Amino acid sequence: MTDDPILSRRLMLLGATASAALALAGCGKRPAGQDAVLRASVTGHGETDARLIFKSAGIKPAGFSVTYAEFQSGQMVIEALNGGSLDLGGMSEIPPVFALASAIQSFKQIAVFHGDVNNQVVLVPRGSRIETLAQLKGKRVGYVRATTSQYYLIRMLQSVGLDWSDIEPVALNVSDGASAFSNGALDAWAIYGFPIQRAVATEGARILKTALGFLSGNYIVSAHVDALADAARAKIIGDYLRLLKRGFGWTASHQGEWAGIVARDIGVPPAYVADQFKRQSDVFSLRPVTAEAIASQQGVADLFAERKLIPHKVDVRTLWDDRYNAIIEEKA
Repeated sequence: MTDDPILSRRLMLLGATASAALALAGCGKRPAGQDAVLRASVTGHGETDARLIFKSAGIKPAGFSVTYAEFQSGQMVIEALNGGSLDLGGMSEIPPVFALASAIQSFKQIAVFHGDVNNQVVLVPRGSRIETLAQLKGKRVGYVRATTSQYYLIRMLQSVGLDWSDIEPVALNVSDGASAFSNGALDAWAIYGFPIQRAVATEGARILKTALGFLSGNYIVSAHVDALADAARAKIIGDYLRLLKRGFGWTASHQGEWAGIVARDIGVPPAYVADQFKRQSDVFSLRPVTAEAIASQQGVADLFAERKLIPHKVDVRTLWDDRYNAIIEEKA
């Protein structure tokens, strides 16, 4: 892994090229009478997995079907969108910023799903003597490059007068980070989602700090520009957003039941997920594109530019498309 923004950009372009090749290899005309197919992403498992949400809430698409591709991070979702192998994908505010600083942006940001930021944390291993963020100085800290974990780790360090150069940052994907953390190769790990509960439940890991106060809670739904340009697929995306809104509504109103479902899905005792839900900064909900959402992402982009983690400043307004606001704002 690398923190060199130029090399990282080249890797992203290579990934996009590979994704495009896969997409072209799988293309073909849909047989007559067969439902249209929406290609959507799932990042990780648990509370944000649309497949699990829809199954639990009894929600089924009508007139179209959905094929899901699993990813470990939003950066990989962006690569797949840029490569043309996805119609719709979810990610944090951060990966699109890196894409905007590169040569390819084959997507538009069409909605926000807002939710918990206490499920994004810095973990320390069982028995660690680290009690404060300031004690991360000189330590090996794992994170996932071009994701929320890199962003909130930078901001956490700033909050105690430390810089990126004051730690030994180790860029790892989620599975490699989990392995390194389990094997004692990291002093701390900035990570998000279900790996937190697994590490706490099975390894005795401890949460040093959550991202509350460091993240906006905004996550982004993005669509491929070709899907948006096609009237039939654009309508399907709108229909899917309606289902997603219903699904998030169900999880918000069935938190006890939902905690048990999520616990079984990620393989931890229900009490750990129930405790996480009690500490949530917010439940997940689908929200429209707003000036506030755009400004929030611009702040993220400006920080990465100031830190020279992207090669130049970018204007995120070019990425946003509010055509689905009316659907998202529909009364239940």
